[in-house]
Amino acid sequence: MLLYNSATHKKETFTTHIPGRVEMYTCGPTVYHFAHIGNLRSYIMEDVLEKFLRWSGYDVNRVMNITDVGHLSSDADTGEDKMLKGARREHKTVMEIAQFYTDAFFSDCSKLNIKTPDVVQPATGLIDDFIKIVSGLLDKGYAYLAGGNVYFDTSKLERYYVFNDHDEEDLAVGVREGVEEDANKRNKNDFVLWFTKSKFEDQALKWDSPWGVGYPGWHIECSCISMKYLGEHLDIHCGGIDNAFPHHTNEIAQSEAYLGHPWCKYWVHIHHLNTNSGKMSKSKGEFLTVSLLEEKGYDPLVYRFFCLQSHYRKGLVFSWENLDNAKAAYDKLVARVAALSGEGTVDEGAVERFKNDFLEAVGNDLNTSLGVTALYDVLKAGVNDATKRATLDSFDQVLGLELLSHADALKAQQAAPVEGAEEIEALIAKRLEAKRAKNWAEADAIRDQLRAMGVEIKDGKDGTTWTRI
Repeated sequence: MLLYNSATHKKETFTTHIPGRVEMYTCGPTVYHFAHIGNLRSYIMEDVLEKFLRWSGYDVNRVMNITDVGHLSSDADTGEDKMLKGARREHKTVMEIAQFYTDAFFSDCSKLNIKTPDVVQPATGLIDDFIKIVSGLLDKGYAYLAGGNVYFDTSKLERYYVFNDHDEEDLAVGVREGVEEDANKRNKNDFVLWFTKSKFEDQALKWDSPWGVGYPGWHIECSCISMKYLGEHLDIHCGGIDNAFPHHTNEIAQSEAYLGHPWCKYWVHIHHLNTNSGKMSKSKGEFLTVSLLEEKGYDPLVYRFFCLQSHYRKGLVFSWENLDNAKAAYDKLVARVAALSGEGTVDEGAVERFKNDFLEAVGNDLNTSLGVTALYDVLKAGVNDATKRATLDSFDQVLGLELLSHADALKAQQAAPVEGAEEIEALIAKRLEAKRAKNWAEADAIRDQLRAMGVEIKDGKDGTTWTRI
């Protein structure tokens, strides 16, 4: 498998610290509001990566945090606490907000067929662990106390900017909203490991620490949670491209300073979902959610299919027209799968050849568009329907489009008795009798009656057929 590594800026042959096992970390949501579909694109692609690794034979241990404290409206330690902002907006406690939007997030994930990670850890559950690592960084000389807060000292590092090929917009994201000077910092890139009341007097969640009552900075949460559940050597760290700086940059700095050795080998960043006006974001009012898609009549898996048609390292442009095109393609794909009989004996050799081709295609830096193409290649292949269904089922363990279950549901729907069919058939039979008796007036009256019921009939050599109009 080849995987593009944001830390080296090239595709690399994927290897793991422990052969056959993948330690994988995903930056989770800050649960102050609903996730918009731009956020969820990252989780869809991370889900495909995890499922592909499992499908390829790896044992995967995937961990994700839930940020319920410490994330400010600017990622650079400025602005307002997002959780406190959400609580004030809805007149609830911070923990009520956190629980509600955590549940909403995983509900959306379920609709998008995103697997829940093996470990999901809210930040508020590991305060003692954060304090331990912050204390360790102070002891090692990588942190300092100033103005009541504990800061990481970036001047102690040989290299700080590890993702230096990102464009200016990506690098600026962390300081875009409400930049304010922090006089306590020794260096402009230093960041907060622990806030005390000196930062926010009204902070809702705070804990005792050696440095005063306060709460952890956002960046320390992910490092600590990763180390607790994945050990000192991380194989893959995932997140949106906007997390690369400063969040992931700061994670690397503090983790490697604390551990004393390289920490994470592969960094996978998913690019933005864009609109015609640029990156989709809550702050710009472009707040499209899974629930809104459902209200407009879209199966959430149509959005997953839409995402899979593009490469994760390219920006994806959302429009209702593009989503409609994805829906039409997805519905046709399901219909083609539904048309398969499933009869015959599975040709295991053919399935294996298809799987090898799929492994090579998708294994080239998670090329999901080629994975989708592979579905159509199987449908066109000169093998029996049973072999096609078995192959599609295997591929869908990675793509997560639920093709067979949707196809089976469509077939069941098509075979189900149509409401009012018995009455319609009786009227058609009565009309036939009238025609045989040359009672044309009655036959025409029955045709008119059926039309009034929304039924159109057509006489042919094989008898009379009807359709809803």
